[in-house]
Amino acid sequence: MRSLSFRLLCLTIFFVMLSEVLIYTPSIARFRLTYLTEKLDKAHLAALAIDGSPDRVISKELTFELLDHVGAYEIVVTGPDGDVRSLSRPMRPPGEVHVSLHAPMPLELVYDAFDALFQTGNRILRVTGPAPMDPSATVAVTLDEFPLRAVMYDFSWRILTLSVLISVFTAALVFVSLRWLLVRPLQRITGSLVAFRQRPEDRSTDLDDRGRRDEIGVALRELGLMKEEMRAALRQRTRLAALGTAVSKISHDLRNMLATATLISDRLSMSQDPDVQKVTPTLVKAIDRAAALCSTTLNFARETPPLRLSPVRLADLVDDLRQELEAPRGGSVRVLASGAETIELQADRDQMYRVFANIASNAVNAGADLLRIVAHEDGGRAVIDVIDNGPGIPEEGRGRLFQPFQFSSRRDGTGLGLTIARDIAQAHGGTLALERTGADGSTFRLNLPRYTDA
Repeated sequence: MRSLSFRLLCLTIFFVMLSEVLIYTPSIARFRLTYLTEKLDKAHLAALAIDGSPDRVISKELTFELLDHVGAYEIVVTGPDGDVRSLSRPMRPPGEVHVSLHAPMPLELVYDAFDALFQTGNRILRVTGPAPMDPSATVAVTLDEFPLRAVMYDFSWRILTLSVLISVFTAALVFVSLRWLLVRPLQRITGSLVAFRQRPEDRSTDLDDRGRRDEIGVALRELGLMKEEMRAALRQRTRLAALGTAVSKISHDLRNMLATATLISDRLSMSQDPDVQKVTPTLVKAIDRAAALCSTTLNFARETPPLRLSPVRLADLVDDLRQELEAPRGGSVRVLASGAETIELQADRDQMYRVFANIASNAVNAGADLLRIVAHEDGGRAVIDVIDNGPGIPEEGRGRLFQPFQFSSRRDGTGLGLTIARDIAQAHGGTLALERTGADGSTFRLNLPRYTDA
């Protein structure tokens, strides 16, 4: 009963029945109007019998017979010249409800019809209107409402029975059509997705679009392409995981070896031999770069540690960055900020500082001597632009900017700084992207969640 097919069946029956109700409303009003109009027509014909009798007087027996034929207590016909023909019973029930059929309004007819249906007792109706055969004459007929309500109930029951049959038949047709065109393909797609999740490498559950050109065919083709891309990504991820494990072990062991080499290079730097002093700085720099490469690779290979979120002022991060960049370089690098005082982030302070430090380090290594951090709020989030005045990013490197080991601002770089920065931003529920780059510098945009008291 929770299946899509059953819901479609129920909805189809419901909407067909709703349509029938909308059709029934004016129909029952028209049925009542027709019934009363026919009564006026019969009453007019009965009154014409007066003209055929001697002295325009008919017997009491004929009068009762004519009234019984019409089903009325009294008939009054007023001609265009004012002459009146009337037939009546000597006694009739008291109380009358006046019904006028002179130019009736549609809403009034609907209201009167439902008012008649919901009555529990009999009412006496005095119906007046133009004679159907002679609109210049006015007919007034007094009759019981109960027979009218009985035939209205009978009409309603026939409409209800017909509506149920039509709705069930239509629902069955729609159900079969939708199940063949939509539900069964969706079930196959759902089964294929479940099987793919359980066994991604198993191709036996892949579906053929069978040349369909509709939305289902497009979904099948896109699903097939998505599966192939995900299989390729999974194979690549498996290889990278194995490679990452191996690289981590190698980097760890290599860093231990480099620690020993560093101790030896420190001993060499104290030597008084001119030849040793000449090659020692180059050796020390090479060892330092190798150690930095090992540390960066190990940091990238590790999973991002759990975030310890707390309110962090952007201005404090900018101050820390300014101290790291400006002081060691004797003021040759300037860090300016705009709007940082009003921005407070929901972040892990140490991890978020790594983001700004990696972006700034790349810019400075590329030749920038000015960094501007411009921040503003947008829809409850912080939008932070890190703008440098460096030479810009080469066009061939823009597509590989956030891919590990693919791009670096310096020749001996690892190409992991921006990748790590982006991963940290995403872990915070934000994004990092290259907004623009050119000969006058580059702009990286961070979109991060702001701190809220809630």
